Amino acid sequence: MRTWATVTLEDVTTEGSEGLRRGPFGGAIKKDSFVPDGYKIYEQRHAIYGDFEAGSYFIRDRHYRELKSFAVMPGDLIVSCSGTLGRVAMVPPGVKPGIINQALLRIRPRQDVVSSRFFKMLLETPEIQSRMFGSGGSAIKNVKPLSEIRKVEFQLPPMSEQRQIADVLDRAEVLRAKRRAALAQLDTLTQSIFLDLFGDPATNPKGWPRFTLGDLIVAGPQNGLYKPSADYGSGTPILRIDAFYDGAVTKLRTLKRVRLPDKERELYELRAEDIVVNRVNSMEYLGKSALIPKLGEPIVFESNMMRFEVDGQRVEPRYVVQFLQSAFVKGQILTAAKHAVNQSSINQNDVQNFRINVPPIAVQREFRRRATAVEELMGTHEASLAKLDMLFAVLQHRAFRGEL
Repeated sequence: MRTWATVTLEDVTTEGSEGLRRGPFGGAIKKDSFVPDGYKIYEQRHAIYGDFEAGSYFIRDRHYRELKSFAVMPGDLIVSCSGTLGRVAMVPPGVKPGIINQALLRIRPRQDVVSSRFFKMLLETPEIQSRMFGSGGSAIKNVKPLSEIRKVEFQLPPMSEQRQIADVLDRAEVLRAKRRAALAQLDTLTQSIFLDLFGDPATNPKGWPRFTLGDLIVAGPQNGLYKPSADYGSGTPILRIDAFYDGAVTKLRTLKRVRLPDKERELYELRAEDIVVNRVNSMEYLGKSALIPKLGEPIVFESNMMRFEVDGQRVEPRYVVQFLQSAFVKGQILTAAKHAVNQSSINQNDVQNFRINVPPIAVQREFRRRATAVEELMGTHEASLAKLDMLFAVLQHRAFRGEL
């Protein structure tokens, strides 16, 4: 391992409070600030996906001037510090002028001592994430105060070595990016198959008969189980809303566990082909649903979702879940939603009243066959990506120890 200078984050950012800055709380941006176009408000999604062209909120010129100390500029790094934490993106040239919101931390590197590309890769390492936030990756729950984050230490190589490390890791990242791009294309393929077979759910160009979801349900809807935090830690796995997305359960192996009596486990136990729907969340995620796969052990479900079973002779559960992802159903959710502070909700009656197009069961089963083939191919790509991720982590570790 090479000997490099030990510095703090504060040492390599611009002087004063501008170098590291967390966005203002929502109350600093008044409702009358928002306009259809103007100065952009950069949000968590921009750090997670690195897509600075994505739609967003905009504020008036005078409010931007008031909050200009939170502005971003090319070369800045933004770090998500709420929800899914620790994701890092570098602000590219030509971005629309704007400010960060409260879910982001802005880090402005001193370009004379540290390369933004190198700095971004360094901030993404588990070691630095742990020192900044307490634990690595999306499991972070508590963000340390800025006063502590400023003092985080790391080894800083000379600029020439920074660029060499960034080049090596960039080449490795290209392979991962190609695999992720293939997965993204496969992800849209299922929706394309759905539209080809059934047409747009809202306009229903093929004239399929339309029923309420309640007409198709044979068990439920049933709200999930609430348990205090003291009961968590061991026992039966419990499905939470962060374990499924886009119609699929993705995190069965990492579910939390909860202690509960046999009667409760039997009452709330999920079964293959059940459908779960999120009933309490922000509007963005309200109503998201998933099909329960075959399970290796009993699993229960949490109170902020409901589950139900449909009549398999009339509708394929996989078809129903895909239909629930449509803009047609999203519109019904928007109409039915009840709003409270920081969250919205739908109830069992709302879900039963969702309107669903019902094509012939043979066509639905053909959709399931094709969708399953896509999912199997996605599984192959995901396994390959996991291997690339592991190799990248080893390379990353060696790079920042000076062992390349």
